[in-house]
Amino acid sequence: MSRSRLAVLFMLAVSLVVLASGQPRLVVVPVTKDTATSLYTIPFYDGANLVVDIAGPLVWSTCQRGHLPAKFPCKSDTCKLANAYPVPGCPVAGCGHDPRKDRTCTTYPYNPVTGSCAAASLVHMRFVANTTDGKNPVNQVSVRAMSACGTTKKLLVSLPRGASGVAGLAGSALALLAQVASSQKVAKKFLLCLPTGGANGDGVSIFGGSPLYLEYTGSLEYTSSLEHTPLVARKDSPAYYVAVKYIALESSRVPLPPHALATGGVVLSTTAPYTVLRADVYRPFLAAFREATAAQWQYAQKPREVKPVPPFGVCYDARTLANTRTGYMVPSVTLALDGEKNWTMTGVNSMVVVKPGKACLAFVEMKEVKAGDGKAPAVIVGGFQMENFVLQFDLVRKRFRFLRLPYYAQCGHFNFTRSS
Repeated sequence: MSRSRLAVLFMLAVSLVVLASGQPRLVVVPVTKDTATSLYTIPFYDGANLVVDIAGPLVWSTCQRGHLPAKFPCKSDTCKLANAYPVPGCPVAGCGHDPRKDRTCTTYPYNPVTGSCAAASLVHMRFVANTTDGKNPVNQVSVRAMSACGTTKKLLVSLPRGASGVAGLAGSALALLAQVASSQKVAKKFLLCLPTGGANGDGVSIFGGSPLYLEYTGSLEYTSSLEHTPLVARKDSPAYYVAVKYIALESSRVPLPPHALATGGVVLSTTAPYTVLRADVYRPFLAAFREATAAQWQYAQKPREVKPVPPFGVCYDARTLANTRTGYMVPSVTLALDGEKNWTMTGVNSMVVVKPGKACLAFVEMKEVKAGDGKAPAVIVGGFQMENFVLQFDLVRKRFRFLRLPYYAQCGHFNFTRSS
């Protein structure tokens, strides 16, 4: 073979390596449900787990060895981004309120379950995960991430045992999504498939887009069939809101007060175990559900109501409910979304077994909020209602995309065995 031909082949090989290294690399991470708290965690680094908070604007953890201090001035743009979404009841960050004599940046991460917050420093840490082809992990990747680190363990109260902080996945500049997208040169979007926990295995999250394949379902690629509705932006929050026109039970609309859903909006949350409804939405919803459930069995023995188990408003003797492949046979709950799309939840996502023989409607009333108070969301869609759905949060097109998995597939069916 001539030298000129060898040179051409060598240059071609080098070009292919360069192109491959410059290609966007999707990042995959397992999602584990903690059955004690009904919260979800992802591994972050060296065995440390962080709670998944899709409404959280920051990544934060307790301070660990290996964290590299990031001394940004309190007036820097980065410090402003870290404090862009102050939490009511927490101190206001800023140079005039800065407890540090060297006037470096202080931020106030908060616990999304208890609402407590504490002063913290900005540090550099490593998010260790894997690249993926949508079927398996491929190669390990280490993403340098900005995080807040606090010294007080009160921030960990009510979080899963072993969790050392929170992975904020909201649409803010210092959330994990934005940092992975920038580092890996992938699209600013992530996929989330929440597991049901226990023996059903870990769910999956993919940063950067699609595809998604699950075991036992052949060559079926799930992201190609996702429905979509616009994400609704709110100036005071980085969380993900969607516009809901009405709520239906089977094909019948729940009679809600005018503009109830638009007042406060509908937000998605992975730190609310079950969907929470403001009183002006919950009470007519509960009454309509009880009525629709009884009507569904008008020609047979009706499900028998039993004493409710707090925080749930209605429970049934599970032996009087028919059980199917999609959960208990109760009226399906549909959120009619903007764009003429319907997000429908069958019994598997609307009824929860609280003890043997007792199943409750897994929607709860919002506490300490007056009916119609626009300062609070009308609906907080909780984790239980999102389990075994493929969800994609697309900040490029400002879309929320979703698909209910077929009964024979689960979020726990992603193959986390690394491909060869």
